[in-house]
Amino acid sequence: MAATVLIVDDQPTIRKSLRHLLERKGYRACEADSGAAAVQTAQAEEPEVILLDLKLPDADGLEILERLQGVCPEAAVILLTGHGSVEIAVTAIKKGAEDFLEKDPASLEVTELRVEKALEMLKLRRENLYYRYQAQGRAPGQISGNSPAIKEIHAMVDLLAKAPQTTVLVQGESGSGKELVARAIHYRSPRADKPFLEINCAGLSEHLLESELFGHERGAFTDAKALKRGLLEIADGGALFLDEIGDMPLAIQPKFLRVLENRTFRRVGGTRDISVDVRVITASNKDLSKLVEKQTFREDLYYRLKVMPVTVPPLRERGNDILILADLFIQEFSGMLKKRIRGYSPEAQQVLLAYSWPGNVRELRNVTERGMILCQGDVIPVSCLPAEIQQLAGTVSPPPLPAAAGAPAEAPAGMPEAGRPPEIAGTLEEMEQRYIREVLASVSGNRSHAARVLGISRSTLQDKIRRYGLS
Repeated sequence: MAATVLIVDDQPTIRKSLRHLLERKGYRACEADSGAAAVQTAQAEEPEVILLDLKLPDADGLEILERLQGVCPEAAVILLTGHGSVEIAVTAIKKGAEDFLEKDPASLEVTELRVEKALEMLKLRRENLYYRYQAQGRAPGQISGNSPAIKEIHAMVDLLAKAPQTTVLVQGESGSGKELVARAIHYRSPRADKPFLEINCAGLSEHLLESELFGHERGAFTDAKALKRGLLEIADGGALFLDEIGDMPLAIQPKFLRVLENRTFRRVGGTRDISVDVRVITASNKDLSKLVEKQTFREDLYYRLKVMPVTVPPLRERGNDILILADLFIQEFSGMLKKRIRGYSPEAQQVLLAYSWPGNVRELRNVTERGMILCQGDVIPVSCLPAEIQQLAGTVSPPPLPAAAGAPAEAPAGMPEAGRPPEIAGTLEEMEQRYIREVLASVSGNRSHAARVLGISRSTLQDKIRRYGLS
């Protein structure tokens, strides 16, 4: 998006030479020949930089500076001064001007550098409004785990990182790590040094969400006392992450669709199209196709978002990743809680693997923090886990160990011991069906854990569950 520079000077030759210089460098330039025209033009054109002559025919430059700050509070003002007015320029800088230039041929040649410097400072100030806590307090997306599902996610993230213009839809249950995937896509891409801004569509009203996304003009509504740039403008060059996109109000959806198709939008109350270069990443824990059927989500927007969908697996399908993540959370909280805890006890690990984790990774993090607070030793026991997880302790058994050489293998529950005649054992299929049902019950239906106990793959277990009609 080309920056707009307003040139305010009563001399046409100076305005013309500056305009030619700036437009040749790719800027969008506009002119004003008086203080009143400067205020009017600034209100209409919303310049990022204003080159302001201190000596104007209708007003003092310092007075116009204050009026321009009221109209365009974010604009960087560079003063154009004549010989002998440097002291006034210093006073103006104390009042909020960004820089000053002397009006002679040698100084005009460095105008481009001064404008570029002012724009860079302006950009840093804008990003700081929304980007501060992401840049300082939160690490880029780190997706931890060794499960096949997570390896597939890493491969997909690497592919999407190489396509920095492509819109991405991240799907998955609440708490499964959709934001981490979005961050990983951004921070592995060429846009990594640009802003990654985020907003939750479910947490804002229609009007507030619209204002946050697109910004608003001064006077667009009752409380709009100053111009506000939206997240789309501030994220220019970087990425915008919209969580819970399925909750975006219908009235905003066509405006957002226009952003995806043309990379242009208008602020609330605005009449001018604004172009941006932003990668859009969205996420949803809802089935958007069902929302389309209910007519609460636009079909054209759904297909535009679904260019490259990524599905994040729930924690219960990630096997031993549960223990890997638990160890990472223990490391995270160790410094905060000032405790030295080595990990979970073996019994607690079995229970963690057996639990279904409806709250996914977020729930595991909370459970680990709670366990560390309650723990009095150097390992977290089952007794420090929540009641709904503790109740699995009596039903979970570790996977059977291989029998020592020459020792008879222990028969599974429900199967006759060697040398003893079977007592109503039934057919082999009936015994297998009964044994699978008992194992599933012992691990609360966790199919990944049941497959490990049975010594078969998860897909084989799925086939047997379908064949035997088990639930």
